[in-house]
Amino acid sequence: MQQRSEGIAKAVVVLRSGGVIAYPTETVYGLGCDPRNPDAIQRIFKMKGRTRRAPFLLVASSVAQVRKVAKLNGKGLTMARKYWPGPLTLVLPAKLGKKDIAIRVSSSNFVQALTRAYGFPIVSTSANISGQPEARSGQAVRKIFKARKEQPDLVIDVGSLPRRKASTVARVRGDGTIEVLRKGAIRI
Repeated sequence: MQQRSEGIAKAVVVLRSGGVIAYPTETVYGLGCDPRNPDAIQRIFKMKGRTRRAPFLLVASSVAQVRKVAKLNGKGLTMARKYWPGPLTLVLPAKLGKKDIAIRVSSSNFVQALTRAYGFPIVSTSANISGQPEARSGQAVRKIFKARKEQPDLVIDVGSLPRRKASTVARVRGDGTIEVLRKGAIRI
């Protein structure tokens, strides 16, 4: 437990300083940063070799945290209450700036503790080169990014993660209808 809390404390310091972390989620290792920091987001795009056309999702510790960045009501709130914490990513209207934001309340105890300690949702994208297999261990993260110019500032290694289905991604439209954008662990 102490090792976990030390990892979370280190991660919070890195996030607050504008850095990028690699961390375990309920499915794979992810890359994360503060979504309000455009330089950190750009570093993740470079690390992954990914175009900016495909935005990243966010993970949060609670519905209250989701509401800091997205409008959550009606059908979206009903789905959140039913499936969160869990592998359902909702595409919701953003509170500021962007039109929509993809976000979920993770069922990972580590992600919950991390985002709670940070006090704000964080970026979550698989720790891999775009189009390549995802990392399922801290060792795999280090191997993937070893030869890259951009690397995570901190890798939180909890060992190997079991294979699980990716999250289901669904858009909640203004009229209350649901559009499934990616089939995953939850059937809607």
